Amino acid sequence: MSNKIIKIALLDMYNGEPNQGMRCIIEIINRFSPVVSFKIFDVRQKSELPDIKLFDIYISTGGPGNPLIGDGNWDVKYYEFIDSLNKWNAENAVKKHVLFICHSFQMACLHFGLATVTKRNDTSFGVMTMHKTNEGQLDPLFEGLADPFYAIDSRDYQVVQPKLSVFAKKGAKIISLEKIRDHVQYERAIMAVRFTDYFVGTQFHPEADPISFVSHLRNKEAKEKIKAMKGKKKFRNMLEDLLDDDKIYRTNETLIPNFLRIAINDLMKTKKTFSN
Repeated sequence: MSNKIIKIALLDMYNGEPNQGMRCIIEIINRFSPVVSFKIFDVRQKSELPDIKLFDIYISTGGPGNPLIGDGNWDVKYYEFIDSLNKWNAENAVKKHVLFICHSFQMACLHFGLATVTKRNDTSFGVMTMHKTNEGQLDPLFEGLADPFYAIDSRDYQVVQPKLSVFAKKGAKIISLEKIRDHVQYERAIMAVRFTDYFVGTQFHPEADPISFVSHLRNKEAKEKIKAMKGKKKFRNMLEDLLDDDKIYRTNETLIPNFLRIAINDLMKTKKTFSN
């Protein structure tokens, strides 16, 4: 492992709860195993965070609970850590690349003051369409994905009410929104943000694969909850979506790999330049 060029820090935000997300992310990272190594840091249970001098790429996972509330320890350290990465990128030629997923995405949006995070009226869970904005059409994170594309959504909270003046000041961009809702009084939630050239985040779960979803459905209580929430017809449609190669499979095989390829290419290019 020591001779690998690029080092990835996987920030585990699941607070010890069983999940499929970690398996999915590790499986994707392992597709790049000839050139990367990774280490897991238990952020919420153990307040573990990496030394930024030792790692190049950071993937911060989803997780349970209210993104507005921490314990006054791990969350404070986590926000300080984000700031340290941002400061590093402002002062160094070799950049740190970060992907924020779901819970981490909500926390990042709050921390950067870009929008409001509110509790949804009901849980959003299942196969959903994600719509690119004009900026998203050009963002390399989404290269190879249709518009709309499909992803697994699982959230009780949402990022809404973007503060456009703050977006403009920070150079951040909304790159994806949820579908237009049937009830016009509901605002479309923000589903992905390009925070900087090197920080990006998604509300949905780009790591999710059909195996992870089916595993969740083996829990009878979870299955019945989804049926009650969505109805039997939508539930059956959801299962069909999981088998479609152009839906969840495509996002799983495209989005995080895009993020990693972009980051690896940038890092290898700049490291080579500054090592000569």
